Amino acid sequence: MCSEPFILSFIYEKDFMMKIIKAYFSPTGGTKKIIDEISLHIKNLFHSNEIINEFDFTLPDLRKKTLYFDKDDLVVVGVPVYAGRVPNVLLKYLKSIQAKDALCVAVVSYGNRDFDDALIELNDIMISCGFKMIALGAFIAEHSFSKILASQRPDLEDLKRCYDFSKKIVEKIKDVSRNKSLEKDLSPKGQRPYRFYYTPKSKEGEMVDFKKIKPKTNDSCVDCKLCSNTCPMGSISYDNPSLIEGICIKCGSCTKKCPVQAKYFDDHSYLYHKEELEINFSQRKEPVFFL
Repeated sequence: MCSEPFILSFIYEKDFMMKIIKAYFSPTGGTKKIIDEISLHIKNLFHSNEIINEFDFTLPDLRKKTLYFDKDDLVVVGVPVYAGRVPNVLLKYLKSIQAKDALCVAVVSYGNRDFDDALIELNDIMISCGFKMIALGAFIAEHSFSKILASQRPDLEDLKRCYDFSKKIVEKIKDVSRNKSLEKDLSPKGQRPYRFYYTPKSKEGEMVDFKKIKPKTNDSCVDCKLCSNTCPMGSISYDNPSLIEGICIKCGSCTKKCPVQAKYFDDHSYLYHKEELEINFSQRKEPVFFL
């Protein structure tokens, strides 16, 4: 899938006129940290005095509003990778975005296993919304299941790579603004048609359906409501935080943000898969860019 030939008519470095916008889904903060860094570097490299606009669509109420962008916007959008794909709970919302020739930098973050077809899928969705793609990136953030796998990433080295990525983006935008057309397919890693969502296996080698697995709450709970207020699916009861009223996407928001570590998973298949990931994908992976 390739963007139509496109030429920017606006600028050189000293009169950068585009509005920089960051948009992201980030239940545990890793994706947000990456998007924040890239957006800020782009702003600074262009010596822009404009405020960076922000659309955080992590919480369900924030996904009720359709986003609109035009040719004067540069949008840096990011989502985490779930099971090797763009989170399926976001597909309808992402496809509702309307962008009339706005420029887009699309980023996925993954927990050191693989981003599989998530980046190519996000690229295709953004093109279908009307964006002109400038760059794609896959970065690493701490895995939603684990505090060991890709622990505390994005780290300092990742943030340095955010700068490298941003510098390449700015250089490309300058080239396009000098009457060079934007028509190259970015050719991200992945395949079409997209592979089915990555499915974990039990210790016995059987496919395991994680959809019904939900976190539990121990006696340490102090009823602070943080898990309920930050659940991206709105599935944790406000009146009784131990009650999961809707679907759980295993994003790690409640288990990682709980100040007293009251949220936990005890499903044997889930715990086996978590340990398997921590063992098999311990070798550090690095960010990759497509421009």
